Amino acid sequence: MYNVFTRTWWKEADPAEWPGGLEPEAGKKIYLARGIEENAAIMMCREWNQTHKPGRYSKKAEYETS
Repeated sequence: MYNVFTRTWWKEADPAEWPGGLEPEAGKKIYLARGIEENAAIMMCREWNQTHKPGRYSKKAEYETS
């Protein structure tokens, strides 16, 4: 069984230290679904990522084993 979640991959930083003002950081996981089959998790991630722009912080859907 698998869990689907979203999270960001960047956070604000001192532009003098990090070009573009962002530094890498895996954000807090926000769960969209828990305990689903892998194929369903893949489809949910694919659909969410196709319908949501990742934005400045590169927010994307992912899945993991539960």
